[in-house]
Amino acid sequence: MTGKQKTAGTVKVKWVKSDIGSTDDIRQTIKGLGLRKMNRVVERQDTPEVRGMIHKVRHLVVVVE
Repeated sequence: MTGKQKTAGTVKVKWVKSDIGSTDDIRQTIKGLGLRKMNRVVERQDTPEVRGMIHKVRHLVVVVE
C-alpha cells in the first residue's frame, strides 16, 4: 500500500469554498477546525464536537477519505 494510512478515530477535512460573505461564527468555525488556507487538508480527532463543527460549515468543506 502506498500513501499515508488513516489512523483510527480521525477525520480529514478539506476547505473547498471561500468564506467571503459568511458570518463571523462561520469564519471562527473554519479557523477552529485548523483550516488556514483553501484546498488544504487537516486531520482531526473524530469526536462529536468536531463532527458538529463540520456540520456547521458543510457548505464550505468536504470530508476526505
